[in-house]
Amino acid sequence: MAVRVLMAALLCAATCAAAPKAAPKRRAAPAPAAPVQTQYRRSPYVGAVAVDAESGRVIFADSADAPAYPASVTKLMTLLLVLEDVRAGRYAFDDKVTATTDVYRCEPSWVGIKAGETMSVRDLCYALMVESANDAAIALGVHSAGTFDGFVARMNSRAAELGMSGTKYYNPNGLPPNGAKRYPWKSFNVTTASDQAKLACRMLKMPEVLEFTSVKTCDLVKTADGFRVSVTRRVNAPEAKTELAAGEKLVTAMRNHNNVMVKDKLKIRNPDGKEAVDGLKTGYIDAGGSSVVLTGVRGGRRAVVVVLGSSSAAERDAAAALRLEDALDSLSL
Repeated sequence: MAVRVLMAALLCAATCAAAPKAAPKRRAAPAPAAPVQTQYRRSPYVGAVAVDAESGRVIFADSADAPAYPASVTKLMTLLLVLEDVRAGRYAFDDKVTATTDVYRCEPSWVGIKAGETMSVRDLCYALMVESANDAAIALGVHSAGTFDGFVARMNSRAAELGMSGTKYYNPNGLPPNGAKRYPWKSFNVTTASDQAKLACRMLKMPEVLEFTSVKTCDLVKTADGFRVSVTRRVNAPEAKTELAAGEKLVTAMRNHNNVMVKDKLKIRNPDGKEAVDGLKTGYIDAGGSSVVLTGVRGGRRAVVVVLGSSSAAERDAAAALRLEDALDSLSL
């Protein structure tokens, strides 16, 4: 009897061991968070507009005068003032800018230039448009106007001259207020899609703007007294290699944030196979979502599209690419 009980127990143990274990229940994937919806960040956007770059004629508009936070799109006004200064002979692209302690009043994206270090005006403009470097915006502003506040005053004065009645700037880089105690501004930069289209159309009257906005990638190089930038890829151009001089060090490769210009799946191509998009600038902050001022050319005609305050970069890029493709088609008929 005892043997039979023992055998039964052994058989049960063997059977149980051989039996397959039940597959663990999989947890359901969490539902994606709903896009943030506020006055300044909406799906698909707060405001959008498409215009003929030459005449400013409106091709498409949707809430184009709604207020929005431009974030790093702010840097277009910073670049405009620098380009106008160079044209006026106030300084040259090759002039060296020595950073002041004002550059510490920001956070990334940045090149990391320290007070006392130098970069040329040209290289700071590359960093401004490609890396969206906040410290580059401050360095250029202080160099241009002598003081941070003086440059912001120039930004607002120029906006008024251009008829940008819905725009107010508090800093040259688009960072939000109260990000750190060292920030000297207390309010968000604010603008509209219509205003940014006016700004872009004015900038595109100066062909040199495309030298900076059409760069896809560039290398940041540490030099003995600061930094320099080496352009490695432009729209419709082959890749170039950065050559380092003795004592120089490659710090990082910088990539343009303009996805419609740099990502193959989003690129807009012309009938001849060439890329249409060659600028201008993106921006993002939590409070204001994702924005872009986009430009492209087809058949000798150029369009500008502005999309401000999208809940996500994907929505921004899809809306901007669609509107630019439509605008280029309409202009090239």
